[in-house]
This record gives sequence, structure tokens and C-alpha cells, in this order.
Amino acid sequence: MSEMQGKYAEQKQGRRIKPNLSMLQIINMSMGFLGIQMAFGLQNGNASRILANFGADVHELSWFWLVAPITGLIVQPIIGHMGDNTWSPLGRRKPYFLIGAVLCAIGLVMLPNAASATQLMAANVLLLAVIFLAMMDASINVAMEPFRALVGDMLPKHQATIGFSVQTILIGIGAVIGSDLPRWLTKIGVSNEAPKGFVADNVIYAFYIGAAVLIISILYTIITTKEYSPEEFAAFENGKDHIEHKSKFSDIFKDFNTIPSQMKKLGIVQFFSWFALFTMWVFTTSALATHHFGLSPDDTHSAAFNKAGDLTGSLFGSYNFYAIFFAFALTPIAKFIGKKQTHALALACGGLGLISMYFIKDVNSLWISMIGLGFAWASILAMPYAMLIDSIPQKKMGVYMGIFNFFIVIPQIINGIFGGPIVSGIFGKQAIDYVVVGGVCMLLAAILTLFFIKSEKETPKEIEEEIQQVHF
Repeated sequence: MSEMQGKYAEQKQGRRIKPNLSMLQIINMSMGFLGIQMAFGLQNGNASRILANFGADVHELSWFWLVAPITGLIVQPIIGHMGDNTWSPLGRRKPYFLIGAVLCAIGLVMLPNAASATQLMAANVLLLAVIFLAMMDASINVAMEPFRALVGDMLPKHQATIGFSVQTILIGIGAVIGSDLPRWLTKIGVSNEAPKGFVADNVIYAFYIGAAVLIISILYTIITTKEYSPEEFAAFENGKDHIEHKSKFSDIFKDFNTIPSQMKKLGIVQFFSWFALFTMWVFTTSALATHHFGLSPDDTHSAAFNKAGDLTGSLFGSYNFYAIFFAFALTPIAKFIGKKQTHALALACGGLGLISMYFIKDVNSLWISMIGLGFAWASILAMPYAMLIDSIPQKKMGVYMGIFNFFIVIPQIINGIFGGPIVSGIFGKQAIDYVVVGGVCMLLAAILTLFFIKSEKETPKEIEEEIQQVHF
């Protein structure tokens, strides 16, 4: 903590509030999210393509994607609870950053090489790929949850919006790089074609680069950020011991009974938002291949299919790119129309963006659809947490952030179970129709936000401090 921070804390000691952090300090503590989201972007843009290369049918894709939400459902509350109740020489949250980053990097290297590993291990390639995908997802969740909790740990509540907005900006940068990296490598001569049953070189090398960036960015946050000690947390809690009793694993189940009302309401909005996002991530490649490229749903190996895969990554990179700029705008917009109104507007734009993909037949114009999704993605990553943080007690920040993740992963699990059969049985393997369903779900989330979520009260001074932080 800087000398300026220390003086500020001393001056405010009677009020027991945390000192403001500078923009550089907020960036430093969130930098690891750049690497995490680069890994996430590589996975989102290429997992369906990789699994299809290994022989998965379109109706099976959502089942394979189930490993992501299931691991999040299990891992995040546990990691949050452990982070709330432990302390190490490295800090409170940082040990989990490091462990998650190392394991995720291994998964990044191994997933696109599952076919080669299969030859050495005499295993089923799809089974091995799913194991590596599960390893990646579990590790991403180990690293991601503490970053959300770290904002609550380190920032005073009036800086929460700018804190999550900075995370969104870094998430956007990482996702742009991760989503577009295979296409960029193709442009410099790396092959995007591969023998049947294997993954193209541009995807393999992109995953290698993602693993390196992940490790470097996490180490940067660990080196540049000093977490508050348990004694400092006790001071912020008005002198109460930050850990009042020896924690037990069963405390997680007790915490479910005391979920704040605002979290439950935001959870319903999150349900429909993430149902839509999961639909987009899983089925966009197949939707583009059949609806825009005119391919058969059973074509998962041709050069045209891989071109659709590259386009998917490029489009995902586009909406993340737009999200960077919208993240800068979230706080000023919220100042004028309110947080929940800002979130509702963003979700409505995202829903219209998904629906418009059906009507825009020219692939060169699909970037228009991504503008609305960029606005929605920026808000989804920031506004629900900014609206939630005031209702979460400091000593339960980690576990409640983990429990809040339930409202993200449960809709993905439901979608994962039923999405594939719906696309295959109802829509005749035309995945674009299900993408439209995702758009309708996001519009419903916008309506629920507007009429269901309680508005948070902020003083003009608090809002002005947030605005100033954007430009400082």
C-alpha cells in the first residue's frame, strides 16, 4: 500500500473506510484477467471447432460444453470460501490466481493436442479432449473467482463500478486477442487446415501463446498488488475480527440460507443473460456454417467449415473489442440513467444483436450484430457485480461471489443438456434458429432488470468520484 493510501486510511480511521486506489493500482490488481480471458476467448472461439474436428456431432456439442458450468458450480463457492478464511505469505486471493493459472496453461497446451496424446495413451480422443477441457475450466474458475472478490476486498464501495469496469476492459482486450489469434496466425502463413481427426496448426499455436500470456499476466498481478492483512480487514469491519470463528466447509451450505434479496433478483436476470451467452458460444460456428456458408450440418472438416470457425473467433473478438469502449462508458451512462437502466439497455442491445444474425446474410456485415453484443457483454461483466457489492458483507465476499456464480452456470447446464437435442430435433440441425432463441432470452433479461431489480442509492459525491476515476 502506498504512503498516500496509508495517510488517507489514517485520516479516515474513525469512519473505518478503505482508501481510494489510483487507476494504476486498479489496473495492476486486475491485469491477470487479461490472461484469464485470453484463455477463455480461445476456448469460446475454438472449443466447438476442436470437438467437431475430433468427431463430435452438432447435437453433442452442448453436452461436451457442460464441463464448463459444472466445474464452475463446484469450484467457485469452494475457492471463495477458502479465500475468505485463509491467509498465506503470498496473500489471501493470490495463491489461487497462481495455482489456477499453472493448471489452465497445461490444459491450453494439451486440449488441441488431444489427438496426438490419444496415440500415446490409447484413449478415446473425445474423452481425452473433454478431460483437458474440464481441466481448463476448473482452473479458469480457480483463478477467476478470486479476481471478482479482490475488487470487493481492495476497493471502497463507491469505486466498485470503476473497478469492475477496468476488469471488463482488460477482459475485452484479452478476449479480442484470444478470439482472433488463430485468424491472425493464418494471415502470416500458419495453416488452418488439418488431417481428419486433428486440429489445425493455427489453433494449436494460438493455444500455446495463450498459455504463456496467462502465466505472465497472473505473475504481474501477484508482484504488483499487495493485499490487505487480516488486521486491516478487521479495522475496516469496525474492529471486529475478520475471521470470527474457525471456518468449516459446511459453512458454505449455511451461507446459502442467507443470500441477500438483491442477489436473488439479480440471479434471475443472470439466468436468462447467460443462457443466451452459452447459446451463442456453443452454436455460432455451426450457425454460420449452415446459415451463412450453406454447408451441411454434418460437414465438420472441410476448409469452408474451418473458415466458419475462423469467422466465429473473429466475431467473438469483435464484440469483445466493442466491449472495451462500452466499459469506459458504463459509469458515465449509469450516472445519468442509473445502474439498472444501463444494464437493461445493454441487454436489450445484446438481444437484438443475436436476433439480427439471422437476418444479416452477408458475413462481412455481421460485425453490426456484434456491436449490441459488445454493449451487453461489457455490462454483464460489470453492472450486476456493481449492483450486488453493497449487499454483501466484507467477510463473506469470496463465498457470496462464488454462490452468485450459480446463477451463471445453472442456465448453462440446463442449456447444455437440452440445447443440442432442441437444435437437432426441433430446428433440423439449423443452429441459427437457436441463436435467435438466445436473443429472445437476453431481451427477457432486459425486461426483468428494468422492472424487477431494486435501484441502488448513491450520493452525488460518490458518483462524481467514480466519474473522476475514469479520467484520472
